[in-house]
This record gives sequence, structure tokens and C-alpha cells, in this order.
Amino acid sequence: MKSRLYSSRLLQGYSVNSAFSISSATRRIGHFGYTTMVKVNHKQAALDFLSFVNASPTPFHAVKSSKDLLAAAGFEQIREKDSWTSSLQPGGKYYLTRNGSTLIGFAIGKKWKPGNSVAMVGAHTDSPVLRIKPVSKKQGEGFVQVGVETYGGGIWHTWFDRDLGVAGRVMVRAKDGSIQQKLVKVDRPILRIPTLAIHLERKESFDFNKETQLFPIAGLVEAELNRTRDHTPDSSQQETPTTSLKPTTERHHSYLVELVASEIDAKPADILDFELILFDTQKSCLGGLLEEFIFSPRLDNLNMSFCAVQGLIESVRSSKALDNESAIRLIALFDHEEIGSKSAQGADSDALPAVLRRLSVLPAKEAGNKSVDLSTAYEQSLTTSFLLSADMAHSVNPNYSAKYESDHKPHLNKGPVIKINANQRYATNAPGIVLLQEVAQKAAEDGGDIVPLQLFVVRNDSSCGSTIGPMLSANLGARTLDLGNPQLSMHSIRETGGTEDVGHAVRLFASFFEHYSALAPTILVD
Repeated sequence: MKSRLYSSRLLQGYSVNSAFSISSATRRIGHFGYTTMVKVNHKQAALDFLSFVNASPTPFHAVKSSKDLLAAAGFEQIREKDSWTSSLQPGGKYYLTRNGSTLIGFAIGKKWKPGNSVAMVGAHTDSPVLRIKPVSKKQGEGFVQVGVETYGGGIWHTWFDRDLGVAGRVMVRAKDGSIQQKLVKVDRPILRIPTLAIHLERKESFDFNKETQLFPIAGLVEAELNRTRDHTPDSSQQETPTTSLKPTTERHHSYLVELVASEIDAKPADILDFELILFDTQKSCLGGLLEEFIFSPRLDNLNMSFCAVQGLIESVRSSKALDNESAIRLIALFDHEEIGSKSAQGADSDALPAVLRRLSVLPAKEAGNKSVDLSTAYEQSLTTSFLLSADMAHSVNPNYSAKYESDHKPHLNKGPVIKINANQRYATNAPGIVLLQEVAQKAAEDGGDIVPLQLFVVRNDSSCGSTIGPMLSANLGARTLDLGNPQLSMHSIRETGGTEDVGHAVRLFASFFEHYSALAPTILVD
């Protein structure tokens, strides 16, 4: 059979090539429906991820990048505020966003009926970062400085002496008087947090005060004064609107506001507020002697977010992919996981339950003569659904191998890691592990690559991380398994992953979507 490589396409300023060489014809496998023979180009999959993460310094940008990928694959945008009764149809592909930082996308099988199962992959779009404070204008010892706030549990000493840009969401007053959201990315070094020279404080450990010693420098006061004298602002900048809060040009250094305004083609006076974070301007790249590593910020958890999006897209690449599908294939990328998920757009909100409740009563394509009890369709759907909670896992660190349980040391490029915890910090159980093994095996039977899997538990004398898995499992009552690609330096400004693991995870998720509705009834529990 001849294979073809999907052509590259330009999305939001970055080029994405399909890393999956797909058979030019689909084949029918029993009652599993139509599927495709897939071989993975692991390096191309990793390069696609690099393009994604480089374009996504914030959750807002990550959602925008995901939207672009889904739209290019034929997914249609819908909105929570609209009625879905007439717009959503079996066989359709859709996505929606909440707050611009959380995204839910799904494809509806053509044989869908109310109360049928939903195959889900959940991930998160946020990472530990430094966020610019609401009033950030600071200076000290002749330096212009910017006040920042820590978000999440970052390894903050890794942020020192890095070339930092700013990116995020800006609320702008348009010419027609409306207030619009615009994304901004100042992709050049404008900030830096300087370390103290070793000569001035000799000690083995590096500690600092996060409130007083984590402020980046942005320039020199003298240079700013000279610029201000030489710069004549236009009339719109001189106007100070009467508001209950000071305008942004007073709460933040004027040049920072001007710089942000220039990036989005707006006037400084029209910028009403913003949510900006700092990011490392050094691009993600492949590393290692044989390019076996990914060196990148935000692997946790944009790696899994990207793999979830690509897995869903690959599962519906064929025009016949949904013909015999009775389930809904869904991804959910949440904001605010790093700070507990308790927000309107976090995993501990009604975002996913609200969508699932609306989908559970979606009419079948052909109702037939059989009556359907819509009053219990939501509960029926959840009892047969399954969630893969996808969040990055810990690879063994060769310099700290004693920190790992001796029989559970995941390695880079050895495939996704199934995360297990007896105290339910992870939601994995035996039926879920069996299901995932079956999914991985189906990926190989389809003519693609074998998807290797690994197991991980923490030592009894070690703390355990948390994920969205347990909270969603508890809130939904749906069966859940926690997994993620292995990585080093988790929560550092610069993390390390495996080049091959991107392709492994994408293929695993695609196989999960393709085969779940047929596999689930074969694993008997209740």
C-alpha cells in the first residue's frame, strides 16, 4: 500500500506537518468500525510539538493554537451560550472555549444515541509562571523594575538570569466602544532577574525572598527619563479617563504599556487591563547527541495538551472514521490545574459536567421507534464513559536515582507512564490499566507502531503530586486512569522530555478514541 504524508499547513505563525503516514485507504475491522493503518514519524511529531509550544507561552495562546489545529481538521466552533439542539449532529466535529484559557473539543459518532458513552482525554493548559502584578511599576537603585507574582509551584531559582518576554491577554477598547480581548506576545528579551554574585554571598544553597528578590529588571531609570523627554505622546496618551481605578499607564511603566499596545496595534490609552506573564524567549528545541531529547518550557502540561489534540484529530482523519462510532470522542484542556483547579474554567468547575450533560441527551441521527429515557441519559452515559487524565510524569533522574522506588523508574522515550497511588492521589485502578493495555495493543494491530507503557508509584517516604484525575473521577463518577509522558526538571523554566514520547502518546490517544466503544463492554466489573 502506498502511504502519504499530509502536507504542511501554516497555523498562527507556525508550520505543522502531519507526523503520521497514513494509508490511502481505510479498512473495516469487525465491529470496531473504520480505522487507518498508521506509522509514526517520531521526530516529526516532536517537531510539531515544538512549533506548538513555541507559539503558546500562555494558556490563552495554548487554546488559540489548539483551536487552529482543530479548525484546520474540520472542527467547528460552538459557544456555551448558544442552544445546541439544532446545530450539533451525529458525525459532527466541534469545539468550544471558556475564558479563552480552557478548551473542550469533541467528535460525535454517527451511531450515537442518548446515554451512550464518552471517551475522554483531559489535560491542562497552565504551567508555573511569574505573572505581572496589577500594579507593577517599581524601581530601585536606578533600575526600572516590574513587580511579579508567583503562580503555581515553580522552581523559581531557574528563572534567574534568563531572557524573559511577556505574553498574555489584553482587554482593549475598540473604536466602536466595545471592549475586546486580544492576545499579545512580546517575543524578545525585555526582562531579566539577576542573581547575586558569588563573591558577595558564598553559600552552597541558593535561597532568596520571593517578594523582595524576584523582581526582574526592565531597564534604567535614566534611560527611561531620556526617552520620556524625547518622546511626545499623542493626544490619546495624554488623556486620562475618569475611572475608579488608575489607568494602566499609571499602574505600570509607561513604556511597558506602549510596547504591549504596539504589538496589538492599539493606543496605550485604549488598554484597560491585561493579564501578562513572563516567559523564556529561548525557543524549544531537540537536544542530545542523537536529538533524543526535547528541551523546552511548559512540557508540563502542553506536551499532553498537544498530544490530546493531535490524538483526537488523528482518530477522525479518515472521512469514514465516525460511520460506525456509537460514542463521543472528547478532549478537555483545563486552566488552573497548577493552583488546584478551583475556578470557573478549572477541572473542578462545571465546565466538563455541563458539556457532558448537554451531549448526553443529544438526539440520535435516526430516532427509530425505540423511546429513550432522557431523564437518566446523563447518568447512564457517565457509567459507561472513561477519562484518561493526561499530565506529565517523572522520568528517573540519574543524579537522584535514590529518590525513586526501585521497581518504578520510568525512562524517557519508553512511552507514556501509568501513574498509580494507593491513597488516590491518582485515579488509576486495575480495570483501567487493563483497558489501556488493550488500547496499546490495538494500536499495533492496526498496522502502526507498538505503544510502550510504563508504571510509576512514588516511594512511601515521598510526597505525591496531584492531577485533575481524582477530582473529575469523583465529580463525574466516570472510570478514570492517570498517565503522562515522562520528563525531567518538572516545574523548571526549562524542562526535558523524550523525542519519541510525543508520537507514542498521540498514537495511544488516537487508538483509545478509535477502539473505546468496542473495548469497554469486554472489560466487565459492575
